[in-house]
Amino acid sequence: MTLSDGPAGVRGPRWDERDPSLNLPSGSALAASWDPDLAYRYGAAAASEARRKGVDVVLGPTINLHRSPLGGRHFECFSEDPELTAQLAESYVRGLQDNGVAACPKHYVANDSETDRFTVDVRVDERPLRELYLAPFERAVEAGAWSVMSAYNSVDGVTMTENDLLETPLNSEWGFDGAVVSDWTAVRSLGAVPAANDLAMPGPVSAFGGLVEAVRDGRVQEADVDRKVLRILLLAERVGALGGANGVTPAPVDGPAFAREAAVAGAVLLRNDGILPLDGPRIGSVAVIGHNALHARTQGGGSATVVPDHVVSPLDGIRAALPHADVTYEIGAVVQEGVAELPPAQITNPDTDEPGVRARFLDADGGEMFTENRLSTALTWFGGDAPVATAAALELLTRYTPETSGEVLLGFAGSCRGRIEVDGRVVLDETPVVTGTDLGAAFLNPPSSTARIAVEAGHPVEIRATFTLRNDEGLGSLGAFSVTLGTAPDDVDPDGLVTRAAEAAAAADVAVVVVGTNSTVESEGYDRTNLDLPGRQDDLVRAVVAANPRTVVVVNAGSPVVLPWAGEAAAVLQGYFGGQEFGSAVADILTGAAEPGGRLPTTWPASLADVPVADVVPTDGVLRYAEGLHVGYRAWLRAGTRPAFPFGHGLGYTTWSWDGARRDGDDVVVTLTNTGGRAGKQVVQVYAERSDSAVERPARWLVGSAVVRAVAGESVTARVPVPARRLAHYDGGWHVEPGSYTLQVGASATNLPLDLDWEI
Repeated sequence: MTLSDGPAGVRGPRWDERDPSLNLPSGSALAASWDPDLAYRYGAAAASEARRKGVDVVLGPTINLHRSPLGGRHFECFSEDPELTAQLAESYVRGLQDNGVAACPKHYVANDSETDRFTVDVRVDERPLRELYLAPFERAVEAGAWSVMSAYNSVDGVTMTENDLLETPLNSEWGFDGAVVSDWTAVRSLGAVPAANDLAMPGPVSAFGGLVEAVRDGRVQEADVDRKVLRILLLAERVGALGGANGVTPAPVDGPAFAREAAVAGAVLLRNDGILPLDGPRIGSVAVIGHNALHARTQGGGSATVVPDHVVSPLDGIRAALPHADVTYEIGAVVQEGVAELPPAQITNPDTDEPGVRARFLDADGGEMFTENRLSTALTWFGGDAPVATAAALELLTRYTPETSGEVLLGFAGSCRGRIEVDGRVVLDETPVVTGTDLGAAFLNPPSSTARIAVEAGHPVEIRATFTLRNDEGLGSLGAFSVTLGTAPDDVDPDGLVTRAAEAAAAADVAVVVVGTNSTVESEGYDRTNLDLPGRQDDLVRAVVAANPRTVVVVNAGSPVVLPWAGEAAAVLQGYFGGQEFGSAVADILTGAAEPGGRLPTTWPASLADVPVADVVPTDGVLRYAEGLHVGYRAWLRAGTRPAFPFGHGLGYTTWSWDGARRDGDDVVVTLTNTGGRAGKQVVQVYAERSDSAVERPARWLVGSAVVRAVAGESVTARVPVPARRLAHYDGGWHVEPGSYTLQVGASATNLPLDLDWEI
């Protein structure tokens, strides 16, 4: 069986640009749709891609909670709310497995931040553990998940691969019969054998390496091994990998079309003074501004990364959607930090005279062990035939033909010593200093080293880069290595960049500024330290808005960022990491070809100081979830602090009246009418309150939601199931407190025009 990342696309057995993958919108973008049907189709698209790549198990979805907006893997997870996360996880799992590919919900459990993730001990009371962090996994198991991934961290003093939580509640209470797969290198000892961790990844070089001997000398019970074998065989049978088992053939999916649709469905219109949708035929000129407008971030960093065969930038999308308009571009502010790959169109492999680079692995004597021709200078080896674990060095050779004359910052991003020669002259020889101890961060987002060189437009230079491989420790011993050869941005005149952008905006009918994060801000392996947009982007937006009040700002970030100018822009659209068709989706929304379908799955603060739950850094190895049940909007309501944008918020291109809500059995039935002039989508959200409860309760908590769509003037009905379990609390078991609850219905956690009494 082949297991592969990731939750937002399927990389396959190799991390290789020659075998590209469909790049779907990231987890937070999917969650912003609030649409279980879309999540099912998302899982089905992932299954189709998995089978195309020979993959049996997709390592996803990632269903840890957005406990703190500083969580580095926030973009990969769904939501701050357990009910919304659970509903989408259930659909994603079914979409995958109905198409014959196993889901592997992760990371079980309480892996909600990245700082010291291998060693952190999360201390969390039983009630929030059950009601918040375990709840999405329980629903994924109810959906029939064939596997679950155990996390790196400890919970209440015991590492998760050895934790009793793998047995209770996972197996004994929920009836899970699948395989527990460890996160890579998370199995630390043979203590994982009796603790029901079935598969130690990434393979035989693990703490299970001495399993046979441990059975023979009595340290491990053979019955525990038998159980693991049976569960792994059952997984193999389910995916069609065992003997004569017949796997399910997934339904074909138009991947790019679905990625575009999903990006639109998850884009959240935070503010609109009426400028959107643009009147396309009357727009004569558009100034498109921002680093991310040209180099969009379509996914976050880390193991969820895939290599798409193309990416549509917002600049590309806007030019395609407005072919008659004069569309200009200014970078405005540099966002990229460190080295980015050399443009593929500007590099030539000297062996083939075709675009690309020659990669050679060398032994200690400089002899060639392995060579391959690659199409990119951003290279990752994780699987495949290259002798990463045994080679002494890697050599890259290419001819680079710059498009402009001047000086560039040429260098590399990597964790090993690198030497770069240009036309035979050594220009850089450095050993980067890796900060922190997270091997994943060093592998996926290593530091950069650069040297300034002069180049001439159209004049090729030969670049030879040699990297010393450290294979005796860390990921190198597992055959994993990454390096990027390229250039870093030269931000020598930041004021001038802002000024030129403002001048372009002033000369245009409309300005579209795309702001966002970069690869060093949101990634697996580390948490954020602030919520600010990197670089001079806030100054840029203010300058552009002052120059042209008809300014639309598109936010290209997977997690909340502070937007101090939000009230000044004519419109603000949160696009998340929108996948490979992000630019087309943005253009669809700006021109009104499609309505932004998203609602916030996470509260957006006006400042980090306002965030009620922000801690992600352990103290003496311990991270205490002292807030208990009060996470996300629950914590905001408890604190009485007003966020910039509340949980569930999102605008469309039409208006709605909320006509009434009634009870029908265990369902809330809501009637609403599209009172605007065009078709639209609304997300009906139902929250519960119990002010006179005998037990501690959140001020308000989500118990269900439903998506409705209606044409102009149409009245529609939403039916939202509210089973008693959604009102239950955990105290040694699940209990429903009898009496009267208030259910509030509306369009966000703070916009709730309807209410009804709910007697239990």
